[in-house]
Amino acid sequence: MQPKATIIRDLLNQPGLLLMPCCFDALSAKLIEQAGFPLTFMSGFAVSATRLGLPDTGLISFGEMVDQGRNICSAVAIPVIGDGDTGYGNAMNVKRTLHGYVGAGFGGIMIEDQVAPKRCGHTRGKQVVSREEAVARIRAAVDARETAPNDIIIIARTDAGATHGLDEALWRLQAFEDCGADILFLEAPCSETEMRRFCSTLKGAKMANMVEQGKTPLLEPQKLEEIGYKIVAYPLTLLSAAVLAMQKTLTALKSGRQATDLLHFSVLQEIVGFNEYYEEEKQYADTKDLCADESYPVVDPI
Repeated sequence: MQPKATIIRDLLNQPGLLLMPCCFDALSAKLIEQAGFPLTFMSGFAVSATRLGLPDTGLISFGEMVDQGRNICSAVAIPVIGDGDTGYGNAMNVKRTLHGYVGAGFGGIMIEDQVAPKRCGHTRGKQVVSREEAVARIRAAVDARETAPNDIIIIARTDAGATHGLDEALWRLQAFEDCGADILFLEAPCSETEMRRFCSTLKGAKMANMVEQGKTPLLEPQKLEEIGYKIVAYPLTLLSAAVLAMQKTLTALKSGRQATDLLHFSVLQEIVGFNEYYEEEKQYADTKDLCADESYPVVDPI
């Protein structure tokens, strides 16, 4: 089987913009795969919301993220990129985080330059570490990759645009690229002008982040590709759609009405794998003849 990081590298080398809906559990990842997308991203915001019911403010732990990622990566064949947040500590923690994500099966990891506890990039209260610490995190990730049992793609993210201005953000991203990061991510640019300057200034592969009602203009894929982006993430689209559908269903049930717009039970069974399970189960159903075979030698006990 081809390594997941190799698959991502091949995708990055192909023409066109990569569309990457983000997942939060094994089921959402399977739906993304079944819809035909070539990769997905495990959103820290969405995992914190669904696993803990808490905001993306640094409350979820490294161990919880690795555990969630292991389940997600085991459920799908497509590559999964994991949100590594701040690396959960200093440069040595970043190295441990990368090794943990490799062990969980991720094909990529994102490391950012916020202080801990971090915040969602489109909410208030963000702060970033110094240039030196930010660069050290990416250097540590690149160094850790050299000793990891499997390759992994590194996405380097900066939130410095919101706190120190676009010039500082671009300086950091250039430094991250020089360290060996594979994909560069300017979080929450506030205008198309900023997005264009980011893409025209730096040479590496650039990632856009389309958060509905967020700080960044919500642009169509064709426009993002024209600007110069290589990959676009939709971190909360599936979560928002799922929550809205559940709220509507709960409102109907509370009012005494039957829920509508539901999947047929047979379709739900197919999605989660019941049919595949039944087919594989048949291999082990006919063992009566084997167990009745008297030709097996009887071994005297010692």
